[in-house]
Amino acid sequence: MNTKNQSSDLSSIHYPLADALPEVGSSMEVAPGVRWLRMRLPFALDHINLWLLRDEFEGLQGWTIVDCGIANDETKAAWEQIFATQLEGLPVLRVIVTHMHPDHVGLSQWLCEKWNAPLWISMTDYLTAQWLSHKEGGAAVGARAGGGGSADHFQKHGLVAPEDLEKIRARSNYYSNMVPGVPRQYRRIIDGEMILIGGHEWQVIMGFGHAPEHASLFCKDLNVLISGDMLLPRISTNVSVYDADPDADPLGLYLSSLDRYLPLPDEALVLPSHGKPFTGMKPRIDQLKAHHDERLAETLGACKKPATAREIVPVLFRRELDIHQMTFAMGEAIAHLNYLLRRGKLSRQLCDDGVLRFCVV
Repeated sequence: MNTKNQSSDLSSIHYPLADALPEVGSSMEVAPGVRWLRMRLPFALDHINLWLLRDEFEGLQGWTIVDCGIANDETKAAWEQIFATQLEGLPVLRVIVTHMHPDHVGLSQWLCEKWNAPLWISMTDYLTAQWLSHKEGGAAVGARAGGGGSADHFQKHGLVAPEDLEKIRARSNYYSNMVPGVPRQYRRIIDGEMILIGGHEWQVIMGFGHAPEHASLFCKDLNVLISGDMLLPRISTNVSVYDADPDADPLGLYLSSLDRYLPLPDEALVLPSHGKPFTGMKPRIDQLKAHHDERLAETLGACKKPATAREIVPVLFRRELDIHQMTFAMGEAIAHLNYLLRRGKLSRQLCDDGVLRFCVV
C-alpha cells in the first residue's frame, strides 16, 4: 500500500467529514451506530482506521469491533482508553477481522481473550495468520511475510545487494512480532453472508489479491461499506507476490475483485482502513484500474530487453524506499510481471546467475 495513485481526476472523490479525524483513544460517529477509531502504525503508512459497531448479539447489548491494530503496547493503551471512555459501559461482543495482515489481526487474540469474545474472519485468512504467527509454522520454512525465505525469493528476482538481503533475513520475526498469536477458535465468514449487527444486515463481500480472502462489509440500510484495504481513497492497495506462492497472479485477482463493488450505490459512504471516509466508489475503482493499466504498460515497455523485478521497481516506485517499503515494492513488481506473464505478454527465463528475467514476447 505504498504506491500513490497517479490519477489527476480526484474531483469525483468526496470526503463528507472533510479533515476531521478522531483522536487516538477516542472515536467519531460516521453513521448511526458506527464509530471511527484511528490508531498509529510504526511505518511510512502511519495509521489504521478501526471501527466500533453498536450491536446486540446473543441477547446482549454491546459492541462489535472491526479490525484490531498491531500488537504493541501503544495500541493496547489506545484500546484501554477506548474501553474506558467510548463503550458507554457496554462490553465488546465479537471481533470481526477483514484480513490477516498484522495491522488488522495483530491484537485479535488479546481483544478476544480480554472480552471473552469470538473472532469472526474468513477461513483462509485465519489459517494463514495462525501459520505465520506460529513458531513451527511459517517461520520453520522461512516463509514469513517480509523475512526469512523472502530474501531468497527476492534474490531470485534480482535483489542481490548483500546489505538488503541481510536486512530482510533479519526480519524473520516480522509477522509474529506484530501478531504473536490468534484465538484458538474462530467463526468463519463467507462471501455473500448477511451478518446481523445492531439490527442491520451487513453483507460480506470477499475480495482477493491483497490478502488471501479479504472480507469487506456492506450495509444497505446505512449505505455504508467497510472496505478494509480493498478500496482506499488516495493510495493503491499493495498487491504482492510472496515466496510461498511465487507464481501467483494477485494483481489479476485484485482487478477482478474490484468489479464486485460496482453493483453497490456510488453514493455509499466508504470506510477505508487507511485515509478518510469517502464517497465516489465507482470513480475510485476507475482510477485504480487506470493506475494499474499505466503501470502494466510501463512494465511491458521496460521489458523490451530482459529485465528483473528489481529493475522494474524504479519504474513503478519513483522515490527512495526503505527496506520495509522495498519488500512491498519487490512483491508488487513481481505481481505486475506475473500478470503479464500469465497473459502471454512476457516470457520468463531463469538465467545462469540464478536470477529470473522477463522479456516481451
